[in-house]
Amino acid sequence: MTVADAPRVVIVDDQALVRTGFRMILAADGIDVVAEAADGDAAVAAVRRTRPDVVLMDIRMPGTDGLEATRRILADETAPPRIVVLTTYDLDQYVYAALAAGASGFLLKDVTPEHLTAAVRLVRSGDALLAPAITRRLVERFAAPGTGAGSRPAPHRELATLTPRELEVLEALARGHTNAELAARFRLSEATVKTHVARILQKLRLRDRAQAVIAAYETGLVTPGSDGSGTAGLGGAG
Repeated sequence: MTVADAPRVVIVDDQALVRTGFRMILAADGIDVVAEAADGDAAVAAVRRTRPDVVLMDIRMPGTDGLEATRRILADETAPPRIVVLTTYDLDQYVYAALAAGASGFLLKDVTPEHLTAAVRLVRSGDALLAPAITRRLVERFAAPGTGAGSRPAPHRELATLTPRELEVLEALARGHTNAELAARFRLSEATVKTHVARILQKLRLRDRAQAVIAAYETGLVTPGSDGSGTAGLGGAG
């Protein structure tokens, strides 16, 4: 990877030690940290100034918190960065609200260095990051059919635009299946699965798989506690 190809990242956290640690980890793997911020207002300003690819966003900070900063960044930018929420809590309604507002996933702050750098590259490539064994429980706890979360309405009307196969793929995706598992389940190539996922996102006007999972629950396509194998993990590309 050339320097020009390196992901450009803004780190947002009110603890200087956390920012320093993450900066060192990312820099050691060739990822360019272009700015740091200690609160939401500074984060919005840093994003406007540096135009990063990815923002690592703490939620609970003095003043403007990470949730409001996420909403402002994604609403203001014509080509917004991917936002990954950082949290010390594995079940947090603020994290869910951030995902519903358009964040591309979340990580616990005790993430390993290898997982952190892989996560940055994953979301930079356009995919969503769903922390292993946590996301489905998070969505099931806070999603309510037809209500939406944050400022984004549930896209229930657009479900009618999906083909029967696309509805099946969305339901299985919401249960945490990777592209490889979807391909095996429906006896399709992974390329065809990626095409189905891309069309689902386009028709429902969603940014990535994280929002697709939330939409499936909010619209009632998948209900909490319903039968289904697989747990949410790192989504496959697409």
